[in-house]
Amino acid sequence: MDEMEDELKCPVCGSFYREPIILPCSHNICLACARNILVQTPDAESPQSSRASGSGISDYDYLDLDKMSLYSEADSGYGSYGGFVSAPTTPCQKSPNGVRVFPPAVPQPASQHHLLPQPACLAPIPRNACLTCPQCHRSLILDERGLRGFPKNRVLEGVVDRYQQSKAAALKCQLCEKSPREATAMCEQCDVFYCEPCRLRCHPPRGPLAKHRLVPPAQGRISRRASPRKISTCTEHELENLSMYCVQCKTPVCYQCLEEGKHGTHEVKALGAMWKLHKGQLSQALNGLSDRATEAKEFLVQLRNTVQHIQENGVEFEACLVAQCDALIDALNRRKAQLLARVNKEHEHKLKVVRDQISHCTVKLRQTTGLMEYCLEVIKENDPSGFLQISDALIRRVLMTESQWGKGTLTPRMTSDFDLTLDSAPLLQTIHQLDFVQMKGTGVPNEVCGRALKSNSSSSSSVPAAPMLQLEECCTENNSATLSWKQPPLSTIAVDGYILELDDGDGGPFREVYVGAETICTVDGLHYNSTYKSRVKAFNGSGVGQYSKTLIMQTSEAGLPPCDMQSIGSVAWFTFDPASAHPDIIFSNDNLTVTCNSYDDRVAMGNTAFSRGVHYWEMTLDRYDNHPDPAFGVARGDVLKDVMLGKDDKAWAMYVDNNRSWFMHNNSHTNRTDGGISKGSTIGVLLDFTRGIIIFLINDEQQGPVAFEGLEGLYYPAISLNRNVQVTLHTGLPIPDFYTPGEVEPNGAMC
Repeated sequence: MDEMEDELKCPVCGSFYREPIILPCSHNICLACARNILVQTPDAESPQSSRASGSGISDYDYLDLDKMSLYSEADSGYGSYGGFVSAPTTPCQKSPNGVRVFPPAVPQPASQHHLLPQPACLAPIPRNACLTCPQCHRSLILDERGLRGFPKNRVLEGVVDRYQQSKAAALKCQLCEKSPREATAMCEQCDVFYCEPCRLRCHPPRGPLAKHRLVPPAQGRISRRASPRKISTCTEHELENLSMYCVQCKTPVCYQCLEEGKHGTHEVKALGAMWKLHKGQLSQALNGLSDRATEAKEFLVQLRNTVQHIQENGVEFEACLVAQCDALIDALNRRKAQLLARVNKEHEHKLKVVRDQISHCTVKLRQTTGLMEYCLEVIKENDPSGFLQISDALIRRVLMTESQWGKGTLTPRMTSDFDLTLDSAPLLQTIHQLDFVQMKGTGVPNEVCGRALKSNSSSSSSVPAAPMLQLEECCTENNSATLSWKQPPLSTIAVDGYILELDDGDGGPFREVYVGAETICTVDGLHYNSTYKSRVKAFNGSGVGQYSKTLIMQTSEAGLPPCDMQSIGSVAWFTFDPASAHPDIIFSNDNLTVTCNSYDDRVAMGNTAFSRGVHYWEMTLDRYDNHPDPAFGVARGDVLKDVMLGKDDKAWAMYVDNNRSWFMHNNSHTNRTDGGISKGSTIGVLLDFTRGIIIFLINDEQQGPVAFEGLEGLYYPAISLNRNVQVTLHTGLPIPDFYTPGEVEPNGAMC
């Protein structure tokens, strides 16, 4: 309840609403505060079409009025309208919320602003008075009815009253003789508050008193103060009860309004029916917002755990860094201090990012919870017309608040890991290589040795020599290539790092694929059946050295047919990838077997992507319980991981149950085919880039027609399943005998 308090305070005075009225923009304001922020406008500039009741005001009217400044930029306290300055008015004051307040004609202390007995005691409203909403800053001109043209928000009044009653002091027993104790119950029939001893003594639960109803003190006070529900009357016709609801104007109306023709062409419905409809809509919108609030609470726990992990990892990393730096010579002490400062900076940066996210999320959660509690209190109201006056605005606020908890809001902006590793090996190697140049011969003059030492010192500042590729350690596997190199044995020039370059596998220009101090590198994601050229060069503070010799590497073939039209086996071996899978996926059997710990569909992908050639793999159903519908196919790297494969436009899949199957892409279902799966079934996926198609098989027989066509780009094998399914992957399989990928043209290209 405490988090709802901001919803119950006036934006002008900062206190709880007193006699709140509803502005046409759906915001609320105290009646007395509305009088205090009125501004008088010139007669000539008063639009005749603007009415305070909002019956003839559209959103376009508000947009036009928004363009007219009612206050000068210098906050002089004088009102202006439409570019014409009116007669000077009383200088304005500032409310607790920063809204400019114009005091009434009879000066009153600001603290007694809400203590006025009745609005009738205030000074009359001037002609052509203008009111600006303190929240959305929309402006409007009051008509001859003045503030009486705005409906009172009885629902908000009731919520404020209940809230203030819940905050009141505890009720006392009415039967204690000396110092009354706190009441624990109230008898609705006796209308008496009892403490526990007095209740046992004076109101035993037997005899005639056994039929009396005891309620908590707070509930008893509310029922005692409850008064019969006021019958809502029309603001236009005060003697008429509101009984209908105009859908177009979104306001309750009476029969006289309909007879006068003001809503003759509008759609009008029964007040009670619309009351129930809007209550249902608000309740439905609150369900979604409640889910976001629950996720936010769990997310805050995750962020607080991240703070703890950052603290622990920071201390551990700092200790490791100190241990490494202490192993170096005294000349490195200054560098050690710099590295410590860098770690501390990273530490503070991570903490700041996470704490800022905690603070931001806490504020949003508090606002969301406050709005939820306020809406729940509003739903308890039994005044249909009062509820319908604010229901549209509340529904919009709830939906807008839910949309603000969009994707990415509940995602950590910082990890607890420190991506810093002190690499001291190159520096130690350089220190070990420091030496004097040994001059050949004897009797060399000292000045020659001096020149030799100076020459060696000069040569140490030159660029490194070209590295040597270690061919015995260079290899390719599937669509990955591993390269290894070293500096020439006689080289004494320090090296800061290396630059590895590859071409595009099709004779194109070289591009950098690695920059760093390591002398071995594995490059993934290359095209199958392609020839790549690679080279490497070293660099230091003086510049970049020469390239090594160029090495030509051939990636693995992937089911391309030879010239005699006989298909060959695919050599594309891969497993499921834990790094890219949904956290609910469970891996075993060296990442070849997967299942799930959730009843919802979760996605796992292979650790190898395909863009060329013909590929075939199979999956065996190790477990199939309760007839679920797993999906098999291919996907882009950014496919959704928490829905069935094929629900978005990043996946192409076949989902199948025990009786039939469908093809699905971008949530579109096609080609229903009879024939399902069971425990022990084998599902095959044939991906042919030569024709850009996918074909699915069940137990070595093609399931349906060609599933998808026109596939181009980079695709990963993928599957979606839940806890009722366990699948084992089989790769490196030959292409099925029934399938011929295409014909070979004279130049050797695939058709």
